Amino acid sequence: MTDSLTGVWDGTYVQRGIGMITFLATLIETGSALGGSVTEPCSQPGCPSRGHNAAIDGHRSGSAVSFVKRYEPNDCGYDTVCYEGVINAETTEIDGRWTIPGSSFSGTFLMVRSNEAAQSVTTEERIKEPTR
Repeated sequence: MTDSLTGVWDGTYVQRGIGMITFLATLIETGSALGGSVTEPCSQPGCPSRGHNAAIDGHRSGSAVSFVKRYEPNDCGYDTVCYEGVINAETTEIDGRWTIPGSSFSGTFLMVRSNEAAQSVTTEERIKEPTR
């Protein structure tokens, strides 16, 4: 497997008591290092933010991927989440589990490579675009 993971990925994760949450990830792979960012809606009741941004820092070894997602800023109970997953043979999906260190919170996640080019447009800006 030699295809780079660099690009835009549509993702979902499942959290007990809340359900499925969608997110948009931009991954940048350099050698075995993996970085990038995530944008997702707020899933906590009473959260003052409509969405959250996080930075990704991790690595890839063959078909195994692991990364830490750190929310910026750390607010509304969001902090650090660890992800471990496996890339499919076509490098179009990453499937795995997430955990919150020091807690019993965990669940599954799935990321699917988007067909769009990487760009720094937030979900909120996309919603504001006129429909054609």
